[in-house]
Amino acid sequence: MPSERWIRYKARWNVLTYYQRFESAVALVLTAVIALIILVALYRLCVGVVAGLLLGALDPLEHTVFQTVFGQIMTLLIALEFNHTLRFFVTRHESIIQTRVVVLIALLALARKFIILDINETSPGYLLGLAAVTLALGLTYWLMRQRDEDDDRRPGQE
Repeated sequence: MPSERWIRYKARWNVLTYYQRFESAVALVLTAVIALIILVALYRLCVGVVAGLLLGALDPLEHTVFQTVFGQIMTLLIALEFNHTLRFFVTRHESIIQTRVVVLIALLALARKFIILDINETSPGYLLGLAAVTLALGLTYWLMRQRDEDDDRRPGQE
């Protein structure tokens, strides 16, 4: 017996235009591909960490190991957030992918970059560029959030 969610999805599918159906199908395929990437990356992370710890080849206190492991974890978090965003697009909880979420994912990617960055081999100009992009994205995210909060506080808005 089909679930209530599936029945609602089929009812919405019938009223979508062909292009909206195309968008939903592409987002659904992307969701499956990203889910597969997440599973493979999670498997490799777990096998690498467990095997490294059991065999003694992985010293979690070593700086490069710490950078590598947490870089992989951040990559998984970025992929999960991206997949979460696509899931809302596919189920039509959101009609378009929210710009604020894209900015948030970009900030996560920059945080990952800072974690895996080798400070000894990084030029000051490169660091300045990363800092400027981080500041710009952070400010953009903050402004978008402020706008959304102001919209929520306005009386008579639906």
